[in-house]
Amino acid sequence: MAGTILSILMLAGIALTGGGIYAIVRTGDRKRGTLMIVAGLVMFANVAITAIPGPDLPVLENSSH
Repeated sequence: MAGTILSILMLAGIALTGGGIYAIVRTGDRKRGTLMIVAGLVMFANVAITAIPGPDLPVLENSSH
């Protein structure tokens, strides 16, 4: 299930980034285009944070006693 959600987030990030570039280049709407690009980059960052494994935390493992 998590893989599906990450895939949908990636597709949405690509669509937002592409739409932002389109809005800037074709329509000249720089404000809306920039916001769409930033939203797409935030989605990419969220996927990266979720998908990249972090270090094991021994503090959390020992607290279950």
